[in-house]
Amino acid sequence: DYLTEKIDENGEKKAQMYILEGLTKLRQVCNSPALVSTETEDYGNNAIKLDILTNHILEKTGEHKILVFSQFVSMLSLIKERLASHGVKYEYLDGATRDRQKCVENFQNNKDIRVFLISLKAGGTGLNLTEADYVYIVDPWWNPAVENQAIDRCYRVGQKSDGLPHDM
Repeated sequence: DYLTEKIDENGEKKAQMYILEGLTKLRQVCNSPALVSTETEDYGNNAIKLDILTNHILEKTGEHKILVFSQFVSMLSLIKERLASHGVKYEYLDGATRDRQKCVENFQNNKDIRVFLISLKAGGTGLNLTEADYVYIVDPWWNPAVENQAIDRCYRVGQKSDGLPHDM
């Protein structure tokens, strides 16, 4: 209703930002209703996508290293909480990370760190993560080239594994 009203008021061309905002909120809801909850409206936190991702990670972390990309830092925060509750050690990188190389080296060299949570924008370029076996893109991006850049982080010279990427 909100989008229809904005289109009627402003016309399609001027309502494009509202439409993009609506699509972004729909993408967030698909990850977890908690991402669009506000102080006045609580949509809960029943997130099947988060449940499935957690199960995949728990099944694979014994023998594999995993990259998890999300466009939404807020979704990465929910994943961090879930991993911490299961005692899974992870590394984390987003746009606010100061020492990217330290994070990369810790993931690459520390056998106890099995998961690397990465903001899609911050980690889409300039990282070599050849220890990873699996790549999960939690919320596929509009531009497949951005996804491919993220997936390419683990397919580099020196790659030791043949894991396959997975979209959530």
